[in-house]
Amino acid sequence: MEGNYLPVHEARIPILDQGFLHSDLTYDVPAVWDGRFFRLDDHLDRFEASCARLRLKSPIDRAEMRSRLIEMTAMSGIRDAYVMMIVTRGLRYIRQYAPDECENFCYLMVTPFLWVMDEATQKQGGSAIIARSVRRIPPGAIDPTVKNLQWGDFTRGILEARDRGAMYPILTDGDGNITEGSGFNVVLVKDRKLFTARKGVLEGVTRKTVFEIAATLGLEIHLDDVPVDLAYRCDELFFATTAGGIMPITELDAKPVGAGKVGPITKTIWKGYWDAHSDPKYSFGINYY
Repeated sequence: MEGNYLPVHEARIPILDQGFLHSDLTYDVPAVWDGRFFRLDDHLDRFEASCARLRLKSPIDRAEMRSRLIEMTAMSGIRDAYVMMIVTRGLRYIRQYAPDECENFCYLMVTPFLWVMDEATQKQGGSAIIARSVRRIPPGAIDPTVKNLQWGDFTRGILEARDRGAMYPILTDGDGNITEGSGFNVVLVKDRKLFTARKGVLEGVTRKTVFEIAATLGLEIHLDDVPVDLAYRCDELFFATTAGGIMPITELDAKPVGAGKVGPITKTIWKGYWDAHSDPKYSFGINYY
């Protein structure tokens, strides 16, 4: 914060920061696994694109941000880390000032790895629902390709999932198609083909890795509208996110997905994803202090 390193529990943001008051910000979250940064440059690419779309400009450039994230992780000693970079509008309200008149703020943070689905659940599969009480915010309102903290719809979905005895929500676009869940892309497997939403979703770095693994396995990838009906007929279902990796779902709306257990394609992609974390093509080691 402001060029200084400090323990995360001591960090404070100004109460007038527009990121806090109006969620006027963007962020991204690369991960470190077993002491290796995974696809850091892919996350930086997406982060820069998000900043550009929101007309935000980080006070530190890409090269410095990259070096600071590596240095912070080395200083922390955390070998499995959840790394966050945030740029906010700062103290000036965009309704009163032009974007180039706002001094944007940058926050960088390294904490222990965050599991959206714990390792034990990943072995047997989790439960999910198709949300009924809420739909995904349409891309004409909030650009889903810009990673943001406008989580009102996701929060409502999470509450509905808990009310219905499930772990995770899947939100639709209101027109009968699946979009994404609360911080993860949704992937269906049917007849050895992968189906995932083309619009209304974040273009996930983890999902990108899934596509690359699927290509090596000769699996077809359908990036298009995904009807809700297919979720009830699919052979396998999994979520993809940095905070958890490949998350198998074996129960949907209180009914089994496929055979009701983690399927073979999900298992293969799960293994390929975690194997990629030690591959120099995707990751690099950190020299810890």
